[in-house]
Amino acid sequence: AIINGDRRTRIRTYIKKVVTAINAGDVAVAEQAYKEAQPEIMRGVSKNILKKNTAARKMSRLSAGIKALKDKA
Repeated sequence: AIINGDRRTRIRTYIKKVVTAINAGDVAVAEQAYKEAQPEIMRGVSKNILKKNTAARKMSRLSAGIKALKDKA
């Protein structure tokens, strides 16, 4: 339970980095954070911390946020 909690916290931290960069309007930082977050999210799926569709939804929304930033710029 402790290990899973740590993993879940790690995943949330990576996601938060992307969201923070998107909110700040920094495309380069957001893309870099997204590249780092992706494998972390997928690792959560393989360790049964996240369901596959949940991970896909989170990645899709992050990606859409980055795309919206690019389109706006």
